[in-house]
Amino acid sequence: MSAFIQQLPALIGVVVGALGSYLAVMRGEQVRFRRERAARWEERRLAVYSDYATSLKRAVTLTYRIASHLGNDPHPHPLSPEDAAPLLAEATVGRDPAGETLLLLGTQEVVDKARVWVLSVIDMERFLSERVHDPGAWQVLLDRQRAGREEYYAAVRRDLALPPGHSAHWEIPPPPARG
Repeated sequence: MSAFIQQLPALIGVVVGALGSYLAVMRGEQVRFRRERAARWEERRLAVYSDYATSLKRAVTLTYRIASHLGNDPHPHPLSPEDAAPLLAEATVGRDPAGETLLLLGTQEVVDKARVWVLSVIDMERFLSERVHDPGAWQVLLDRQRAGREEYYAAVRRDLALPPGHSAHWEIPPPPARG
């Protein structure tokens, strides 16, 4: 029995060392798991944010083309409202599921900015459905849509801790004069 008592400190040291090693490994695994999970969710959110923006941009591009047909926009590929109607309907149908996924995975700020952007696009669509020829009013709507898009992208960048990006506001030169 005295031999056992003499070995007890060494045995306790082995048990404490094994327990410490186990706890350190488990802690490291937990940290790694959390980091990988966070990275996966960031990738998912980026995909959701991108899909939503792409679906909304389809409608925006169609509004530019319709506005060009009505004489409100300089877009080089005008499209009549009649020809655009099924394309706009398709863009709206595609936008709805992307919006639902955005509501599910997006942060409050990103969802709020997305709402501002989509409402500006809806206003553009309403303006064009009335077949108004008013380039000044169209420009106001266009500026509001661009600001909404810029705010949406800024919110996405903040959420995903991305560096600031480009505003994507480029001046398009007027078409060459025909003469």
